[in-house]
Amino acid sequence: MKISEIKSILNADLICGEEFLSNEVFTACGSDMMSDVLAYVKEQAVLLSGLVNPQVVRTAEMMDMKCIVFVRGKHPDADIIDLAIERDIVLLRTQFEMFTSCGLLYKNGLKGGCGV
Repeated sequence: MKISEIKSILNADLICGEEFLSNEVFTACGSDMMSDVLAYVKEQAVLLSGLVNPQVVRTAEMMDMKCIVFVRGKHPDADIIDLAIERDIVLLRTQFEMFTSCGLLYKNGLKGGCGV
């Protein structure tokens, strides 16, 4: 699924990374615990999180993720945005809660990326 489709499905605001909206992701993972993301994400994914700190971007970079969606209308500060820009990671923001966001993406064909 293209990141632009995720933006549309979640009625999300683009924070940064417009030039990467045509990139594709194959799985999604929703978590506020970055240790779980590091332990369980198996493929390239989009990360959905309500956690707004630099660790989210650093975790996404380590896992070769291309997009972070902040749920519940959370908005990162300038330092987090700058870090994402430096690492070519798209940042989106949706008003939906995490459960709803994950459900909408799953309903539209994006599979889960967290597995034990």
